[in-house]
Amino acid sequence: MWNFLVGLFKIVVISLLTGAALSAFDMSAADVLARIGLTEDKALELLQRGTAWALPNILLGSIIIVPVWLVMLLFRPPGGNQ
Repeated sequence: MWNFLVGLFKIVVISLLTGAALSAFDMSAADVLARIGLTEDKALELLQRGTAWALPNILLGSIIIVPVWLVMLLFRPPGGNQ
């Protein structure tokens, strides 16, 4: 868990520094999107389509994965986390 939080903190700091550098060059998110051929509306639409595809598949997979994980957790030998 600690490694995850450290990694998340690093991503936030690097993103902040990159955003500040781009802002110093008078670039905005709309400028960057325009350079790659996207509009803000199209980017949001792609994000929504990706989410609409991913969530049902995540739920479907979790129907199998969670019970298997619980059974493995219940039947593991007693002792420390080795």
